[in-house]
Amino acid sequence: MSTLRYTVIEQNCQLEQLCTELAKETELALDLEADSMHHYREKVCLLQLSNRTGTWLIDPLQLSDLTPLGTLLAKPGLRTVLHGGDYDIRSLHRDFGIVVQQMFDTMVAAQFTGATEFGLAALLRQHFCIELDKRFQKADWSKRPLSSEMADYAAHDTAHLLELADQLQERLEQLGRTAWVAEECALLVGNRVTEKGNGPLFLNCKGAGKLRPRNLAILEALLQFRDQQAREADRPAFKVIPAEALLKIAEVLPGTVREMNGITGLTPRLLGRYGEQLLAAVRQGLEVAEADLPRFPRGKGEPNPGIKARIVRLKQWREGISSRMELASGLLAPNWLLERIAEQQPVTLEQLHAIPGIRRWQVELWGAEMVETLAKETQTA
Repeated sequence: MSTLRYTVIEQNCQLEQLCTELAKETELALDLEADSMHHYREKVCLLQLSNRTGTWLIDPLQLSDLTPLGTLLAKPGLRTVLHGGDYDIRSLHRDFGIVVQQMFDTMVAAQFTGATEFGLAALLRQHFCIELDKRFQKADWSKRPLSSEMADYAAHDTAHLLELADQLQERLEQLGRTAWVAEECALLVGNRVTEKGNGPLFLNCKGAGKLRPRNLAILEALLQFRDQQAREADRPAFKVIPAEALLKIAEVLPGTVREMNGITGLTPRLLGRYGEQLLAAVRQGLEVAEADLPRFPRGKGEPNPGIKARIVRLKQWREGISSRMELASGLLAPNWLLERIAEQQPVTLEQLHAIPGIRRWQVELWGAEMVETLAKETQTA
């Protein structure tokens, strides 16, 4: 990966001057780096910004006010190009209240051109023969000073995005899919981080749904203990004790530290440090009154046979369109959408358009065919 020239912005006056200069631009490339792999509460640690001639690394850990950047990105008529921008959009709003006015997502665009590899590294290799160095993908971006290697890595993430967007835009226009991507991106800019709130931690633990109420109470006590340790150590919870290990403890209910030997993820070091406290959490869960035991919320269950049969037929129908369009089936119509359509069984385009989550481009592309397919199924049922 070649060395790239860039400017580091570490002072408020520098940022204000930069944003004033960039206010005349009609397009900018944007990316960010965070520290989610290294701290209890993740935060944005670096912002990369590029136009056609330059790249800037904006250091929010050194700046006290990012208002000029927020004003710039919210400017009407400015197209902000990101790659896989959903996370960036959420993080910018969570940490700084920054809202992007208009976005073009090169990952979304690549998917709609039919690309099977749509990571940034793969796309830059394919379009420009550029090899990205991904060594720092999971680095701790909160550390200062940044090494020159890390800064160079970060700069490359936006330096080529505008050129990539040009090529993808051209291909989308050839395919007649520009409006599809525009609609998807317009929806993405409204995404926000969903706060977990004060609900039980087991709701976010994979595998918890199979536990009985008593075991669920024990798992919750174990997760609360881990969360406290993670908060105090300022580390991600998964780096304190793996969730899979806590799930196993809640299943087997060990009575001694020795009985936890052999549980995957519980090393001798972890048992030596936390073993007795884990047992205390198990006892805490065992002491929860029967009437207070938690229960995992269940979905609406299996659909009735008629809906289930329609889902199967709709998936078969989707495979035909996917093959014909040379697009991933989940991109054309994700499973959750097919399930809603099967449940509501629309008989007109207006009814199909009213289904929550459906896109205009989907209705225009295959809406009439979908309604006709459902009508035929109703007649032959």
